Parts: sequence; C-alpha cells; structure tokens
Amino acid sequence: MMFTCVTPGCNQPEHHHLAMAAARKGGSKAARSKGHAKTVVRDRKGRALKVDIHCHYLNRDAAAKLAHLNPSQYEPSVKFASQLTREVNVKQMQDRAPKLSTIEVRIADMDRMGIDIQAVCPAPQQTYYWTEPGLGLEVSRMINDRLAQIVATWPDRFVALGTVPLQNVGLAVAELERCVKQLGLRGVEINPNVAGRELTDPSLNLDRFFAKARELDIVIFMHPIGFTQGERLMDHYLNNLIGNPLDTTVGTSHLIFGGVMERHPGLKIVLPHAGGFLGHYWARMDHGWRARPDCRTIIKKAPTSYLKKFYFDTITFDPEMLRNLIDKFGAAQVLLGTDYPFDMGEEDPVGLINSVPRLPSAEKERIMGGNAVRLLKIGR
Repeated sequence: MMFTCVTPGCNQPEHHHLAMAAARKGGSKAARSKGHAKTVVRDRKGRALKVDIHCHYLNRDAAAKLAHLNPSQYEPSVKFASQLTREVNVKQMQDRAPKLSTIEVRIADMDRMGIDIQAVCPAPQQTYYWTEPGLGLEVSRMINDRLAQIVATWPDRFVALGTVPLQNVGLAVAELERCVKQLGLRGVEINPNVAGRELTDPSLNLDRFFAKARELDIVIFMHPIGFTQGERLMDHYLNNLIGNPLDTTVGTSHLIFGGVMERHPGLKIVLPHAGGFLGHYWARMDHGWRARPDCRTIIKKAPTSYLKKFYFDTITFDPEMLRNLIDKFGAAQVLLGTDYPFDMGEEDPVGLINSVPRLPSAEKERIMGGNAVRLLKIGR
C-alpha cells in the first residue's frame, strides 16, 4: 500500500504544504483549520485511508518479566470484579490471544474490517505505573522497542503509540524523547491516573511531561483500566461498562479544571470510548463553573472551551450518539476507533460511521482516517 498526500493545487506528493507545516510548528488556528479541510492521504488506488486510533497489542515478554510480581493485584479491572467476570476475562484472553499478539492474524482482521492502518498501542494494563521506576522504564523500553519493530516490519499497516513510566517524570520525559526521536513512534498511551494519583497531583510534576509532549507535537491516547474506587462496581462487569468511561471522565476533568489544557495549549489528547461521560454531559460542568467560585480556582474560561480541544474516538455503538458527538465537537475532533481486539470493541467501525444520519461524505472521510492521518503525520 502506497500513500499519497493529495492537496488541491499541488502535484508533488513529497511536499508537506504550508498549512501542515504551520500545524506541526504550532501555527495559527486558521492555518490548521485550512489543513484539516484540504489534506487527505490516499492509497495508490485513490481511496482515502481508514485509520484505527484505538487498538491494542499485548507484549508477552513484558508480561512474563513481571508475572512473579502478580500484576493483577494492582489492576482495578481485576481487583473490582466478581468471580464470574474474572472467569469470563480469562476466557477472553485465551480466545483472543492470537489477535492481541500475532500480527498476521491482526492484519487479516484489519482487512475484514476495512482498516488500512492501525495506530497500535499497548494493552491498557501494560503501562505498569505500579512498578519501581527503574523497572517501569525497563519494561516500557521493551514494549516500545517491539512496537517500533512491528512498524518497521509492516510500515504500510501500522504506526505506533508507546508507553512511558509516568511514576517518574524524569524517566518518562527521557523515554518519550527516545520513542519519538529514535524509534519514530507517533505518541504514547497513558492512563487517566498514575496508580491512583491524579495526573495533576503535584508530587508527580507531570507538567514537564505534558510540556514535552506539546514540544514534540505528539498524540497522547488516554485509556482507562477500570475505576480505581470500584467497590460498588464489582458485579455485572460494571467496572468496565461504567468504570472505564467514568475514569476517563474523572481524568479529563482534572486536566481541564487543574489547568493542564490551559497551560499547554495545543496538546493532542485523544479520549477513548467517545470521551467517557463528559463528552455527552458536558453542560453540568459549565454550569458549575458559572455558579461556584470553587470551580474557578485555576481555569479562566468555561470548561467546555478546553474540552473542545480534545479528540474523541467513535466507539459509541449508536449512530445517533455519534451524531451528537460530532455536532457538539465537530468532525475534525472525532476519529475512527475499534478497541481491537477486545469484546467491548466496535466490530464494524466503517459501518457505524456510514450509518450516522446527515453526515456528509467529506466528514466521513475525515473521521474514518483524515483526522488520524493529520494528527499522526502518516505519509510523512
């Protein structure tokens, strides 16, 4: 599969174009908007690429290295689960193991689903923030090196988002630079908290990490691993059904109200599962910001003015819900996602987008791949 950058008025695919260069260097909003509308990457047959922003790879070597430490004791999705849920999860991992770790199986599934490129990232629990920082760095490097190897072997089918040990900001920043500058990864996956501590916790000093992410102009994909206070969510798989979008909602709210998005304008943070609950019940936080001084201790503008800077995947399971997300935040902020290969994923992402009412074909192209191409710099 060969990729071509198609922009009206330009016949040279190798050109990066002024609007795209401006976006990479933090150019004006108008220049970036122009790039959104006009730049598309197509394959050699002229089809716009379909890119999956939300898909996972399990690194078995990293998992084996930490197995003796019993990682499940630190994972909310396991700690706050009934016995039946644990049994179902074990069976799912057995059934889907080839999809998680065997690239040839993955590519066959991508072809079946109509996906040209995956922005593959670690299995969510493989952030390993609970480890001692040096060990966390070691396993992060193992995971990132393998992801880079996958991309190098199948460069037409994958780009990658790595992982960094957020439990130590100095190590995290150093590994982020290595990921981008040496391995060619397009960003990183993080969790909405660091082993139970908020991303805005002063003891973590993660402003350094966010500043470096902005400087490098990379994508941050923020994926939950269950809610950390999930005692009430033990039964019925509620710590995934409710807990995952809830943890995204809480983490995103801290990034907004804690001023991270205000201090680091231009951060490219993608929220899975259509933004959790915040993407669909945003007006309550705006009301609180207007009504109460304790909601205005840091941020100077209404919370949704920051929320609109985030990106959202399409995993809604409902065309009308996806329509509402697009109406509120705009087609430029929404990206195709599957959650491959888990059973809570979207099996027909292209069909879901095509079923959204009143969605113009140009917006479909952007959501199915154009936005991801721009954010991930695919074809460059």
